[in-house]
Amino acid sequence: MTSHAPKPTPEQSYQTILIVWAALLFSQVLFIPMVLMIKPELMGLDLSKPLLGSEPVVSVALAAVSVVALIASFILRKKILARSVDQQDVSLVQTAVIVGCALCESVSLFGFLTAFLFEYQYFFLFSAAGIGGTLLHFPRRDDVHAASYKK
Repeated sequence: MTSHAPKPTPEQSYQTILIVWAALLFSQVLFIPMVLMIKPELMGLDLSKPLLGSEPVVSVALAAVSVVALIASFILRKKILARSVDQQDVSLVQTAVIVGCALCESVSLFGFLTAFLFEYQYFFLFSAAGIGGTLLHFPRRDDVHAASYKK
């Protein structure tokens, strides 16, 4: 005979998703001080430098990819949440939050990349966009309840 662990309540599932979301947010917030500790020359803004940095093509390309990643994060999250309701699977709510936040974190990582490889002084704009997107992916209790109970 095998014993099964009790299924978590919707509230327990929501708390788990909230913890995962907070960890993903915190990891992005840490990028900015990490860059500034390693590359303190990026701390002050030098307005005499070009807006797009030393590699404008790369900056524009990464900005475009970032916009696509941000938009995709919301589209994919919405699709996965809809599937969680159809399948009555709370684990898909967690998947939706993780996928959305991971795509937003990629935007912050692009900023991290521009700071280290190109000493791009406006790297923090990528981080701000990634953090903003992650904040918008704040888990909603209603999503967990919708995936927990058939209507």
